[in-house]
Amino acid sequence: MWLDALPRVSADVLEEWDLTVDGEPMHGHCSLVVPVRTRSSRPAALKVTFAGDEESEHEHLALQRWGGAGAVRLLRADPARRAMLLERLHTDDLGDLRDVEACEVVAGLYPRIHVPALPQLRTVTAYVERWCAALATMPRNAPVPHRLVEQALSLGRDLVADAASTGTLVHGDLHYANVLAGDREPWLAIDPKPMSGDPHYEPAPMLWNRFEELSGDIRGGVRRRFHTLVDAAGLDEQRARDWVVVRMVLNAHWSVEDAQRADRALDAEERDWITRCIAVTKAVQD
Repeated sequence: MWLDALPRVSADVLEEWDLTVDGEPMHGHCSLVVPVRTRSSRPAALKVTFAGDEESEHEHLALQRWGGAGAVRLLRADPARRAMLLERLHTDDLGDLRDVEACEVVAGLYPRIHVPALPQLRTVTAYVERWCAALATMPRNAPVPHRLVEQALSLGRDLVADAASTGTLVHGDLHYANVLAGDREPWLAIDPKPMSGDPHYEPAPMLWNRFEELSGDIRGGVRRRFHTLVDAAGLDEQRARDWVVVRMVLNAHWSVEDAQRADRALDAEERDWITRCIAVTKAVQD
C-alpha cells in the first residue's frame, strides 16, 4: 500500500515545497531519494521513507538534533508523511577507502553524533531485551554454536540491566555505505536508525560489511577494524566487544528464525551469512 501511494506522496511534497526534480531517483530497502532543487536553486535531496519502518521513524529528530555536525543536514521535514528535505551529498561513500582508513573516518564521527539522546527515542535495551527473549528459543541443533548463544544471552542481559546502555543518541546502522562525501565536510553520516543507547553498540556493522575483502585473514582483518574503531574513538574495548558478540549472534539468529517461520531449510545465502556472523564473533574474542 505504501509503495502504491509513494508517487502521489512524492508529487504532493514536490509541489508543496516548490521543488524541482534534478536527477534520477534512487532507492534503498525502505526509502526513495530524489535529487531536487529548491526555489532558490539550492541542490537538495527529497527522501520519503516507508511508513511501516519503525527503526527510521525518528530519523528527522536525530538529524535535527545533530544540526549537520557529522551528519547530513536536515532542511525540512514532514513527519506525518515521512518526508525529509536534506542537503545534497555526493554518491561517493567509504567503500572507496581502505577499510582501516574508513574505520578511522567513522571513529571520528562517533564523538560528534554521540550526544545526549532525545526522550522520544526507543531504547537499545528495549530492543535487545525483546531480541534476546527470542534468541533463547533457538533450537540447539541450529548452525550456531550453543556456547555463543549462551554467551550472547548472558551479555545481553547484563547490558540491558546496565544504565550506561541508554542515554546516548546512537546511529544504529553506521557502516561504509551510510557515510557519504560532502562539500560542507569531507564525510557525513546518513540514514540513521536512531535509538537511545550506548556508543559501544555502534562498531559491529563496520565489521560485518565488506567482509569478502577479509578472505585469507578473517581474524586479523576483523581485529584490525575493531581496534581501529575502538582506539580512534576512545571506546572501552571490552564493552565494545560485548556488544559485537550480542549483535552478531542476534544477526545469525534472525536468519534461523526467518527459515523457521517459513518452515523451510536455510538456503546457501543464509548459511553463508551465519558463517560470517560466527566468524566475526570469534575474531573479536580469540
